[in-house]
Amino acid sequence: MLHSREASGYEIRKLCTEGNGSYFVEASFGSIYPALAKLEEEELVTSRVEHQPGKPSKKIYAITEAGRIAFIDALHEPLGEDVFRSPFLLFALFANLVDADLVEERVKARIAELDVQIAELRRMQAELDDPHCQTEHDSPANGAWVLRYGLACLEVARAQLHSHMDSLIATARPSRGVAQAAE
Repeated sequence: MLHSREASGYEIRKLCTEGNGSYFVEASFGSIYPALAKLEEEELVTSRVEHQPGKPSKKIYAITEAGRIAFIDALHEPLGEDVFRSPFLLFALFANLVDADLVEERVKARIAELDVQIAELRRMQAELDDPHCQTEHDSPANGAWVLRYGLACLEVARAQLHSHMDSLIATARPSRGVAQAAE
C-alpha cells in the first residue's frame, strides 16, 4: 500500500477494507500497526508525525528505498494460493435445507450485489481508460489488467447465477405457501 504513496495506518486499513486493496489483502488495526512497527524497525519504512488542528496527530508512513527493494524481492517469492470465501456459496451448499422462496430471494440479492460491483468496476475501468487518468499505481496498464480480470470473474459469477438459479432453487424445500396450497 505504501509503494505508491505515503499513508497513515488508518488510511492503509481503509484501503485494505474499502479500497482497491480489499481485493488483495485482509488487514485489521491489530495486524497493521505491528507490521508497520516491524517494517520501521527494519528501516523498510519511515514515519513522521503530522499535526492536525483540532484533531489528534497522526503518524504518516513512507516506504524507503530499502523497502522498495524488499518489496520487489518479495514479488519474486512463490505466490500463495488465492483465497476465496463466499457466504453465498455456503448458503447454496445447504440450499436443500431451506424453503425455495428464500433460495430465490438470496440468489436475486446476490445477482443485485454483483450488478453493483460490476458497475463500480466498469466505472473504474472508464477512469483508467481516460488518457488523463492519475492512478495510485506505477503502471495504469497493470491496474487496468487487474481490473479487467476482476470484472471478468464477477461477470462469469453473475452469468452462472442468472443461467442456473432455477436448478439451485429446485434443490430447496417447497415453500410453505406452495406446500400448504398442495394440501
